[in-house]
Amino acid sequence: QVQLVESGGGLVQPGGSLRLSCAASGSIFSINAMGWYRQAPGNQRELVAAITNGGRTNYADSVKGRVTISRDNAKNTVYLQMNSLKPEDTAVYYCNAHPRFLDWGQGTQVTVSS
Repeated sequence: QVQLVESGGGLVQPGGSLRLSCAASGSIFSINAMGWYRQAPGNQRELVAAITNGGRTNYADSVKGRVTISRDNAKNTVYLQMNSLKPEDTAVYYCNAHPRFLDWGQGTQVTVSS
């Protein structure tokens, strides 16, 4: 099964930017839709953004206009560009297929704080 490794998180001030990466151990070409999810303490994991092989994207209302998902099938990597970050974006971010069917990776922590 494809393994997922997320990276790129960190501590950033409100209004800052981060670019998250999700590297897959195998081909994601056959996975039509990939997504980024996040889980804040005390909250359920939620879908933040998804992208199909055809490039169709959808975003949670909470991040629309501030976040861009992209994928590079040749590199088996999915990206999440996050701008104008807010404290409420603080969470552990994960990638997975959408709908999810792969094992979760370890995630990458994003903390937005001054």
